[in-house]
Amino acid sequence: MTGSADSDFEGHRHGSTDYKNLILALFAAGVATFSQLYSLQGVLPELARNLHIEDSHAALAVSAATLGLAIAVIPWSMVADRIGRLKTMTYSIIGAVIFGLAVPWSPTFEWLLLLRLGEGLVLGGIPAVALVYLSEEVTRTHAAIAAATYVSGTTIGGLLGRLIAGPLSEFVNWRIGTFVVSCLAAVAALIFIKKAPQPRGFQHPQQSELENETALKRITGKLTWAISQPALLAIYAQGFLLMGGFVATYNYLAFRLEAPPFFVPASLASLMFTAYLAGTWSSRQAGKFVLPFGRLTVLLATLVVALIGLAITLFESIPLIIIGLLIYTAGFFGAHAVASGWIGRLATHNRAQATSLYNLFYYVGSSLFGWLIGYAFTAAGWPLLVACVAGLVALAGAIAVVLLRNQPGSAPQPREVLS
Repeated sequence: MTGSADSDFEGHRHGSTDYKNLILALFAAGVATFSQLYSLQGVLPELARNLHIEDSHAALAVSAATLGLAIAVIPWSMVADRIGRLKTMTYSIIGAVIFGLAVPWSPTFEWLLLLRLGEGLVLGGIPAVALVYLSEEVTRTHAAIAAATYVSGTTIGGLLGRLIAGPLSEFVNWRIGTFVVSCLAAVAALIFIKKAPQPRGFQHPQQSELENETALKRITGKLTWAISQPALLAIYAQGFLLMGGFVATYNYLAFRLEAPPFFVPASLASLMFTAYLAGTWSSRQAGKFVLPFGRLTVLLATLVVALIGLAITLFESIPLIIIGLLIYTAGFFGAHAVASGWIGRLATHNRAQATSLYNLFYYVGSSLFGWLIGYAFTAAGWPLLVACVAGLVALAGAIAVVLLRNQPGSAPQPREVLS
């Protein structure tokens, strides 16, 4: 492999101007992506009433976008290998803003699902490439912290999307609420385009390689390699199981709060999404604990935290539900930050494809369980939903214990590395 990478470039160092601009750009990309992706989650009860559909069907408005994103991450990673990481992300974020501005004006539920699918397809270029771009552009020592900062941007985006759209859906309507969120995403996209530094660590494939080997054959080989690695499969399982349960929890939370015995109005129910701030904090903290304690220990600890938070939400007390939701959200995003940041260490090559597969499993889990667990909620209410989500968390932990022990990065780093 040869290409445009600086031969002596080891990554932007912590504190440098380019490092700060990179972190700000990826934070903005996270906000732009996830504010749009999950804005409809904050208006599902209003959307269901307005379009005269069932609760579980309303959740398809979220699942359609995440499914589109899951489908798109691998093709986007192929594009990134050809034209570069930054250019790919720029095209993706511009396309996403265009779709996002069109979604609120869908004339029917069927059109809404179609546009949301398209939105997910173009959004896929951000999560497919962001962590690869980051791992190539920052020093290895600070890669985990930088990745956690990107994840914290996704939590802020998810929070703003829901927090803005939710109250506006009650006082105006869900269309205005989601349109305002899309305008916010457009501003974040402009920040990303302006601040992201030009890549220095990316290498283009040699021209002879592109001529002698088809892109499909190359990508198939890389994906086969990634899928054949047990440690990477364990990481993919974390995304698949944990994200599925997380989206299901937030999909049906508002339905629970607006029903007896709470009767919370939509404008107040949407405030529950401020629990995302716990994820913003925990994703950064988890990244800091990775070096001194090891990734596996931190991952398992975050899963225990998530289970504790889930259990607390079973109480029929709004203050306790809030506390439980904060703890659960902190645990989930801590686990996600550790798992997503671990891929760059486990995948010594084919990183773009390995990261894309994580995103594929992550969003397939979101689409599948975010919709499927709704039937458990409809059948037996919040206790059965919590039982289903807790089962997914426990399974993720068991897989991590079996397949991630003794893997690179699982153990604490030596003192000389920390210093």
